[in-house]
Amino acid sequence: MLDAAIVLANFVVIPALSYGSLLALGALGVTLVYAVLRFANFAHGDTMSVATMMAIYCTWWLQSLGIDFIRPLPTALLAIPFAALGTVGLLLVIDRLVYRHYRQAKAPPITLVIVSVGVMLILHGLSRMIIGVDEQRFFDGGRFIVSAGEFKEWSGLKEGLAIKSTQVIAIVSAVTLMAYLFYFLQRTRTGKAMRAFADNEELALLSGIRPQKIVTSCWILVAVLAAVSGTVYGLDKVYKPFTYFQLLLPIFAAAVVGGMGSPVGAILGGYLIAFSEIGLTYAFKRVAGHLLPPSWVPDGLLQLISTDYKFAVSFTILVAVLLLRPTGLFRGQAS
Repeated sequence: MLDAAIVLANFVVIPALSYGSLLALGALGVTLVYAVLRFANFAHGDTMSVATMMAIYCTWWLQSLGIDFIRPLPTALLAIPFAALGTVGLLLVIDRLVYRHYRQAKAPPITLVIVSVGVMLILHGLSRMIIGVDEQRFFDGGRFIVSAGEFKEWSGLKEGLAIKSTQVIAIVSAVTLMAYLFYFLQRTRTGKAMRAFADNEELALLSGIRPQKIVTSCWILVAVLAAVSGTVYGLDKVYKPFTYFQLLLPIFAAAVVGGMGSPVGAILGGYLIAFSEIGLTYAFKRVAGHLLPPSWVPDGLLQLISTDYKFAVSFTILVAVLLLRPTGLFRGQAS
């Protein structure tokens, strides 16, 4: 029984918590733009890609200077603040050159969605042109906090628990950013103004709230979320521009499932999508081998869906929610 629990923890629970934390941060970036600026930002995945690219180049620069973080933590953690600042500048420039015109023209949300697709394609091409299309690995810290061998020796079990440092970084960074975001929205003057602007723009403007300050604050938060989630995802997996393009689907699925415009829903949606993707594509034969007599263990892998169709899980959940409960688990912002 304990060995089965260790296998599930190794291959389902811990990876889903790590992956779900990063999806939740991505979905928070999407839902902030939707709540405050009132359009679905399809460029968010490639914003994460460009932010990660900045972090990679900054990491290489720090490594060339002989600067690194406290082991076993990777040097890229030192690069994230610089990448976040660069992403803030990038998003503010894009807003100034692109999105502001359509806001001032009172363009319908669908127009801004189409514009965001154009921005997405530009950012995607930019990242491919600068860093290339090949995989880039920039992790240089200790790979495991707990290794399977050490755990087996300590516990005496057949299965060993392995916890990667990047998994812990993903969970800790997500919890820290989520806590700060909720503190910012609930306790600070600017956060309260953002919530008021999201609830009723006209009433907020009449009360003296400056819209440009709200827009700037929104993009700053989105840039920080994109830089952290993108860089940590690249550390845990691998950096490749097309990977972040694909990541947009589960991020949007998480935001829609939770309720577009709902930060709490975005977080829960991120973990729901992660557990669904990993749980439905994992082969449970090894778990069954520890729970059932040998003669009862089936010959098949006990895998519901091939890992090749992992993103199909997100798409199916997204479509089901749109058909059955368009407002998501938590009633989000009306479109």
